[in-house]
Amino acid sequence: MQYSQREKNIVYIALLVGAIFVGTTVLPMIQSIYLDREGNIEQVLLEIERETRLVEETARWRERRTEAEVRIAQLEREIFSGETIPLVEAELQSDLSQYARESGIIIGSTRLAERVETNEWLMISQEMSFRTDSANNTIGFLERLDNSVPRLFVRDFSINRTRSQYTGDITVVGFARSEGLITGGLSQR
Repeated sequence: MQYSQREKNIVYIALLVGAIFVGTTVLPMIQSIYLDREGNIEQVLLEIERETRLVEETARWRERRTEAEVRIAQLEREIFSGETIPLVEAELQSDLSQYARESGIIIGSTRLAERVETNEWLMISQEMSFRTDSANNTIGFLERLDNSVPRLFVRDFSINRTRSQYTGDITVVGFARSEGLITGGLSQR
């Protein structure tokens, strides 16, 4: 079948109009779909990266939480506890006397425990005079205080040597939470 020149021109014009239509309508639509898809892929990659970072941070935060819980437990063991302030003071005095006896330290005298209460914390201070015949006993005593549970901190320490004896004074402090403690009807010292 033969086409006339006029028919060929109509077909060429139709192809040209179709090509222009495809170029102005269909190609931008395809390009838009492609760019949207590329943007979605980028968004998914960013979300994957964020989720990966969150998983890593979750592990790190769990580790920090575990460390904090361990530290809290350690600190709880280092403070004194009791139902009343006099019981806490008595526990501190008892521990101090026990460490002295275990170290071969002879207790000369002890003063009444002093306490200071601030911001839900109670600091109890205990002063003691002692004597011993060996400097090693004093070192052992200080080591026991350093490793004590609940923790006794040395605030003041002095020692003198006479011919056959060492005499000294020591002041230690211990801490307790004052929240919930019953004062036992005693006034603040």
